[in-house]
Amino acid sequence: MKSKIKITGIFLVFILLQVIIPKQATAQEPYISYQVFYDQLSPYGQWVDFPGHGYVWLPNAGPAFSPYSSRGSWIMTDYGWTWLSDYSWGWAPFHYGRWDYDNFYGWYWVPDNVWGPAWVTWRRAPGYFGWAPMGPGMSVGMSFGNNYNNNSNHWIFVNERYFGRNNISRYYASQNDYDMLFSNSSVINNTYVDNSRHTTYVSGPTKSDVRGVTGRRVSTYAIQENNVPGQSLSNGQLTIYRPQVMQNSDNERRSAPSVITDLNNVRRPSEINSPTQQGNINTYGNRRQEQQQDAINRQNAIDQQIAVDQQNAADQVNAVNRRNAVNRQNAVNQQNAAEQRDAVNRQESVNRQNATDSQNAVKRQNDVNQQNRRNNDRVLQQQNVEKTNNGRREQSVTTVNPSGINRSEAARTRSLQRKQ
Repeated sequence: MKSKIKITGIFLVFILLQVIIPKQATAQEPYISYQVFYDQLSPYGQWVDFPGHGYVWLPNAGPAFSPYSSRGSWIMTDYGWTWLSDYSWGWAPFHYGRWDYDNFYGWYWVPDNVWGPAWVTWRRAPGYFGWAPMGPGMSVGMSFGNNYNNNSNHWIFVNERYFGRNNISRYYASQNDYDMLFSNSSVINNTYVDNSRHTTYVSGPTKSDVRGVTGRRVSTYAIQENNVPGQSLSNGQLTIYRPQVMQNSDNERRSAPSVITDLNNVRRPSEINSPTQQGNINTYGNRRQEQQQDAINRQNAIDQQIAVDQQNAADQVNAVNRRNAVNRQNAVNQQNAAEQRDAVNRQESVNRQNATDSQNAVKRQNDVNQQNRRNNDRVLQQQNVEKTNNGRREQSVTTVNPSGINRSEAARTRSLQRKQ
C-alpha cells in the first residue's frame, strides 16, 4: 500500500513539473512596454505629442541627420541586411517603429512594438542600390508599391561596388542625381519570414548580387540577444538588445516620457548644434568618444572576421586540394590494379593456351607413333608373307622335276655335237 502511495506521489510531482516549468520559461521572456523607449531615448532627443501619432521622438543629431544614412553601415545577418548604427541609442529607432519627415521639425521616430533588421524599402538602379525608411503605418507589402515614398530626398543611393563597406557614407550618390536614379530604379522585394516572431522582414539585395558587384565575400553575422539596451559587433556576431514589446493599448497611454516638449518650443534641426544646445547634449556624457570607440571596435571585429573568413577559405582550399590528391591517387591505384588484373588474366590465358597446345602436340605425336607402329607391323607381315610364299615355290619346283637341270644340259650337249 505504501509503495502504491509513493508511486502515485512521484507521478503527481512529475505532472506538476511538466505544467510549472513551461510557465516559468514563458515568464522569463523579455517583454517590455513603451516606457523603455521613453526612458532610454530621452537623453538623446525630445519627446513631443505629435498630431496623429501620439508621442514621437526627435533626435538631437543635427541638421544633417538622416535615418539609415548617418553614422552607420549595413551588415548581413540571418534576417537580411541589418543596419548597424554607431549611435549608442541606435538599437531602438532603427529596429523598431517607423521614421517620417516634417519640413519644420525634420526627422522624427514613431515607436512600434515589432523588431526588425531595418524598417526600410529597397530599390536598385543601374550601378546603384537604394533604400528609404518606411513611413508610419506602412507594411512590408505596401512598401513594394512603385509609387511608395517617391520623394527623392528621402532616399539614399550608393554605388553598388561599395555596398557593405563600414564607411559606406563616403560613397553616397549626389542628391542632385536622386530623381534620375529613382525614376530608373525598380523595387527589391526580397523578404525573410521570422517564424519565431511571426514577422516578415524586407531583407534587401541577395548575398549573391552583392558579391557579384563588389567582388568581395559577404559574411553573415549571427545575432545574439542582449539583456541591456545597446548593441555591439564582435567575434562574428551582433549582440543587440531586442526585447519583445507589448502592443500599444489604451492602458499604454498611462506610460509617457518623463519630459514632453511642447511643439511650440521644439527647436528646428538647424538649431540643434548651437553652442547652447551642444552644451546641453554634453551633459549626457562624451558620447562622441564612445561612438568613435564603438566604430574602432566594430572595425576590429570586421578585420578579425575577415581574417577568420580568409583562413577558413584557405582551409577549405587545402581540404579540397587534399581530397583531389587522394582522389587522383585512388584513381591511379585503381588503374594500376586494373592493369595488373588484366596482365594476370592475359598470362593465365597464355598459360592455358600453351597447356592446350602441349596437350594437342602430345596427342598428335602419339597418333603419329601409333600410325608408324601400324605401318611397320604391316610391312613385317608382308615380308613374312613373301618369305613364306618364296619358300613354298622353291619346294614345289624341287619336288616336281628334280632332274630337269641334267636333261637340259644333255640336250644342249647333243645339239653341239650335231653342229660339229
